[in-house]
Amino acid sequence: MTYYLIKIAVTTILIVAISEIAKRSSFAGALLASIPLVSVLAMLWLYIDTKDVAKVSALASSVFWLVLPSLALFLALPLLLKLGLNFYLSMGISIAITAGCYLFMVSILNSSGIKL
Repeated sequence: MTYYLIKIAVTTILIVAISEIAKRSSFAGALLASIPLVSVLAMLWLYIDTKDVAKVSALASSVFWLVLPSLALFLALPLLLKLGLNFYLSMGISIAITAGCYLFMVSILNSSGIKL
């Protein structure tokens, strides 16, 4: 139980720290957020939990392929905000666009024989 609380605390502190840093400097916040810290933590926790390098490798490969469609959010959100849409509507639309890109990427990967 203590181990799970540590995992939750480390992950939570990281996210809060990034949002607090971004209040002072969007560049510093973006730099920290762009580093794949969540992925690194997920791979670290997975390895500690399982000691299975094949699972860690599979996770890393899947993350690689799914980073590409996730970039749609970072293109759509600022564009929609610049067009004057409400933040929450812009976020919702951006998430929907990103979800569509994920579905598209997964279908392309499946048809190419790449299994996630």
